[in-house]
Amino acid sequence: MNQTVAKASSAQSVEPTTRRVVRFRRRGASLGLGTSNISDLMQQIERGFSFAALLSLEANSGVSLTLLASVIGIPERTLARRKAAGKLEPEESERLLRVSNLFEKCVELFEGDVAAAVNWLTSPKKALNHQPPLLYARTELGAREVEDLIGRVEHGVFS
Repeated sequence: MNQTVAKASSAQSVEPTTRRVVRFRRRGASLGLGTSNISDLMQQIERGFSFAALLSLEANSGVSLTLLASVIGIPERTLARRKAAGKLEPEESERLLRVSNLFEKCVELFEGDVAAAVNWLTSPKKALNHQPPLLYARTELGAREVEDLIGRVEHGVFS
């Protein structure tokens, strides 16, 4: 992952890059979910999100499907089965929503700059034991720590 980030940042582009600014108005918007109502989200999680929700986060974030699947704990062969079935399991759906919430909060932190948010999420942080926030968020406890770090950065607290 870090090699991919390093290659992308070291590549020189002749064309000026345009900053992609995005605003997510409701929880789960980066997954293409139509509601942010907690009760509705819980029902969707229990049924399992469609595989399209994972593809939507990939498209919105630019983070590879392989990395996203790794973070939410879906092995490569299982990912192929989920793609064929068109649906994620409830536990995978819950973890996907957790990752999308962090992505959306990070995009908000960087005022809609998706590239800056993804760069922050994929770069090691001293406050997270020198791990990238995205990987640190593989567990619920880790995700809460990343949320806390985002809050501290947002409020200018040295971390």
